[in-house]
Amino acid sequence: MLAPAQPNLTFDYAIVRVVPRVERGEFVNAGVILFCLSRKLLLSKFAVDEAKLRALSPTIDIDSVHQHLAALQRICAGDPDAGPVAQLSVRERFHWLVAPRSTMIQTSPVHSGLCDSPEHALLRLFQSLVE
Repeated sequence: MLAPAQPNLTFDYAIVRVVPRVERGEFVNAGVILFCLSRKLLLSKFAVDEAKLRALSPTIDIDSVHQHLAALQRICAGDPDAGPVAQLSVRERFHWLVAPRSTMIQTSPVHSGLCDSPEHALLRLFQSLVE
């Protein structure tokens, strides 16, 4: 009997967080950014839980949150209209996206994993960390 195949792709990921009031440090997970160097992939998936954000900050500008997350998604995708950062290499974009910030949109520390499919890994992470 053959042993099951082991995942053979490495990936790095960070959780994207919305921090409505930076001084309080409270946040809501709103997405995942995943980088797979061997496949030269930079993937992202986002969802905004507006009720949770309003519970932390009743006056939060939800439209602004959506705009910021859309900009991150466009940078991940390398959209030519997303500015100069979107034109960097996949690795450079990932590192720019996950750099520490003290703004309303922040990322977790970077974590690593193994997978057979970066796309499936992104969905699995999104389901367990955001949804």
